[in-house]
Amino acid sequence: MLRRSYLLPSLAAAALLLAATTGGALSGGFGATAAAAPIGTLAATAGCGKAPTLTSGTRTIQSSGQSRTYNLRVPDGYDRNRPYRLIFGFHWLNGSANNVTSAGYYGLQPLSNNSAIFVAPQGLNAGWANTNGRDLTLFDDIRQQIENDLCVDTSQRFALGWSYGGAMSYAVACARPTIIRAVTVISGANLSGCNGGTQPVAYFGIHGTFDSVLNISQGRQLRDTFVRNNGCTAQSPREPSRGSLTHITTAYSGCRAGYPVQWAAFDGDHTPSPVDGSGSPNDSRTWTSGEIWRFFSQFASTTPTDPPTDPPTDPPTDPPTDPPTGQPGTCVATYRTVNTWPGGFQAEVTVANNTSTALNGWTVGLTLAGGQAISSLWSGVNTGTSGSVTVRNAAYNGAVAPNASTTFGFTATGNGATAPSNVTCTSP
Repeated sequence: MLRRSYLLPSLAAAALLLAATTGGALSGGFGATAAAAPIGTLAATAGCGKAPTLTSGTRTIQSSGQSRTYNLRVPDGYDRNRPYRLIFGFHWLNGSANNVTSAGYYGLQPLSNNSAIFVAPQGLNAGWANTNGRDLTLFDDIRQQIENDLCVDTSQRFALGWSYGGAMSYAVACARPTIIRAVTVISGANLSGCNGGTQPVAYFGIHGTFDSVLNISQGRQLRDTFVRNNGCTAQSPREPSRGSLTHITTAYSGCRAGYPVQWAAFDGDHTPSPVDGSGSPNDSRTWTSGEIWRFFSQFASTTPTDPPTDPPTDPPTDPPTDPPTGQPGTCVATYRTVNTWPGGFQAEVTVANNTSTALNGWTVGLTLAGGQAISSLWSGVNTGTSGSVTVRNAAYNGAVAPNASTTFGFTATGNGATAPSNVTCTSP
């Protein structure tokens, strides 16, 4: 079971956090934004192909003239030629990098199946005041140190945090929009500043409807920054009623391709680990980690692959004698199990367009094995959760170019050892 030492802050910690919202330490200027290529015009990091010197554990780094520390988690079986996701997890007020590490980086590390490098920086005074941009500079310095030594997919950098850590993740989204691919802010507010804050970044906000430390209105304000930046259609998402012990997740419509905004409101107080049907937070039973991982993992890599070093020596002399078996507008769905755990599993379905005609919408059908039931699904809209299930494209991934593909994923209860049957794909 994952444990977090500060699920609900003490009254003293809450008072400190609320006081920070009006303190002058948060109003200082910020350092210069690090130069970076825009998302989509990226290259492998300098650490790719190198024998690494960084290992999992606590690392020390000089930043802004101070000695700072961070915890690093390198994937098991690290392959120096494989670009990995890079995920920053920022701790809460009076929390620590060790707390984030022991909690599995907000529960994402167990779900990642060794596909990500995880970082938990340590804040000064156990917080993220970001005075004169020092914590943004720390983010830059840690990222550079890691990418000079390890192989990182530069189109797959993410950040998340709860409370003060959420505020720091928001500051990163505002100030480093060409660096960070997506952020998740859990029960956050504008405490660490927002230098810039005018460019799009994929954004997922999570907040309790009766948060007694940082009112949900503060979380909505952060969300709405990226609703505007990402060109989404403004709306007032549904939120659960008091006493319902549920959560409602809303994906905004109209957002720029590749820059979704998602909002999850839950019937609860100031916690990163709400549980549907219970008033007691629990790290191992919360729905947040699964939804955050799904939000992050929906983004396909845009890091280019190396071209062949030599052209084919013997090009075909004759064209294919048989036409493609698929008709224009057809698609192919391929299922795979991503991860399993006792009583549940995570799966992914790739929707491929192997024809010369673009798809405009797709529908996947599949039959789950007995005892399996979908608990949550992303990058698609499902009808049914057990037995025969239909999944249609989301608003942002229905168009699939010729010889391209997209994916959707889900978590489910039951034994993941048996793959679904009758997997089909159609397109109008």
